[in-house]
Amino acid sequence: MLTRRRTLKALAGIGIGSLVGRAAPVENAVVLENKRPGTRSWLLERPLLEAGAKYRSGGIEGYASSPSVKAGETVRFHVNTRPVGRWSLEIYRMGWYGGAGARSCAQLGPFEGVEQPEPRLGEKRIRVCEWPASAEWTVPADALSGVYLGKLSAGEDGPQSYLIFVVRDSRSAGLIFQCSDFTWQAYNRWPSQFSLYDDGANQWYWGGGVQVSFRRPYGKYCQIMNAPLSTGSGEWFLWEFPFAFWLEQHGYDVTYISNLDTHRDPAGLLRARGFLSVGHDEYWTIEMFRNLQAAVAGGVSAGFFSGNAVCGRVVWDEKLSAFERVGVFGPPGGTREFQAMQTLLHERPYANELVGAHSTGPVTGGADWICTAPGHWIYEGTGMQKGEGIPGLVGWEWHGDPAPIPGLEIVASAPTQSAPGKPNGGVHTATVYPGPRKNFVFNAGTCWWADSLSAPPGYVRPKVYTEPQGPDARAQRITRNILARMLS
Repeated sequence: MLTRRRTLKALAGIGIGSLVGRAAPVENAVVLENKRPGTRSWLLERPLLEAGAKYRSGGIEGYASSPSVKAGETVRFHVNTRPVGRWSLEIYRMGWYGGAGARSCAQLGPFEGVEQPEPRLGEKRIRVCEWPASAEWTVPADALSGVYLGKLSAGEDGPQSYLIFVVRDSRSAGLIFQCSDFTWQAYNRWPSQFSLYDDGANQWYWGGGVQVSFRRPYGKYCQIMNAPLSTGSGEWFLWEFPFAFWLEQHGYDVTYISNLDTHRDPAGLLRARGFLSVGHDEYWTIEMFRNLQAAVAGGVSAGFFSGNAVCGRVVWDEKLSAFERVGVFGPPGGTREFQAMQTLLHERPYANELVGAHSTGPVTGGADWICTAPGHWIYEGTGMQKGEGIPGLVGWEWHGDPAPIPGLEIVASAPTQSAPGKPNGGVHTATVYPGPRKNFVFNAGTCWWADSLSAPPGYVRPKVYTEPQGPDARAQRITRNILARMLS
């Protein structure tokens, strides 16, 4: 007889549609989409920074009218060319596509360029571009949800950069992949030093009184690594794309949303069995927190394959398409915090009450992923023993300080370090706790989990405090076990 235990064991082995040499993927919308021809033409051949600039694209730059649009809606593109010249835009959906990483969906232009005005400096140091729309695209009504990339090209051989947006749908799916685009925007320094982290005096400020808007291009990412593909694309390629690439390679039925959709649409979270937070998911509104909390109460499982998640509390400004840091989802002093952080509200709910563990002192650092519970179901089929580690997988921001949630289990833990052999006093903690309807919440507690799954075209491996080692069969199996349990 096929018992529930044997069924779960079998599902863990194949990962619900994962390719492991025994089973072909289930024919779902993602599998069918990835049978379409892919291309690597999405890669920038000629990224260029403005002369003397650290972050701003030279020659051409732009942004989408909204971070998230629904299939069937029209998205507008606001583009600046310097100097004025003809330009074109090719739109791609990111995925597996036989390893190419994307499919070409539309080619727009050429258009006559316009040199757009520099946005004025507003209250709270906000920069809001009020550039007129330069082009638009009506997303096909049958377009599959995903992360869509626009490749901007100046002339036939001029500079190139990206713009990026999420296409969402309303279908039921196995998994919801939430892009961490509030965090992308928080670190966006375009045009020079205008991130959430700059108050005009300090380039790594952690207080209130600063706003950032989605109505501007993304500059090149500003820390950890030299990542040219981040010019115009936020942090998507750094921490999230390897996870999505792997999911679509293995046929998981996944739909995509923005942080803004988690904020606006609580009912939409109930469309899936599992919710995925991936990479660097630092900034949340209280509405996001409560909406996911309600989804977990309703039976949705959550996987925080992320670090520093749900740390900074922000408020959304619909008029300016902007947000501002107002608080911390953690106790006073819990992060050994920057002085400016002391000026912010520290009040419940704390992040670990949702995530299981959260950012705690000293926040940054690295470690190996050290197994503490080899008999736990997440390790089934990995062969991992207590004390065995996956090298360098924890970083550069991580979680600790587990919450006193009934049934919470610590599945991995290790002291963190500022460099090999130099402990910094932190303790990484990965957790699993049960939900009320046979669901659960998993917390990997690291920004770098996706590095252990795949290395797609254009990917740059991070290295600071420690260094992840790339795709690892044990981490892949842990991920399949977790997703199988979500979907069973």
